Amino acid sequence: MILELADIRIHPGRQAAFEEAVRRGIDTVIRRATGFVDAAVHRGIESPERFVLQIRWQTLENHTVDFRGSDLFAEWRAIVGPFFAAPPSVEHFALAHASA
Repeated sequence: MILELADIRIHPGRQAAFEEAVRRGIDTVIRRATGFVDAAVHRGIESPERFVLQIRWQTLENHTVDFRGSDLFAEWRAIVGPFFAAPPSVEHFALAHASA
């Protein structure tokens, strides 16, 4: 399992519209992607124009090759891209430890 973390900065005052768009994008586009497991979106408290998107993929290639190389990626970016104040910073992580 791979965790994708995207640090997203949006244009000021667009939080509610972005939250609706990202929810719609996950529900209608990302869910259809090969290897998608689940997703969560967190809104910044100190920085309300900052969001962290977490998506779990079965493999790194499910995100970097299968999704990014598909038409789904263009659909996703058409929904959420207009809100970006700057390109998102995206990194991938492997689980080192979990605790319940």
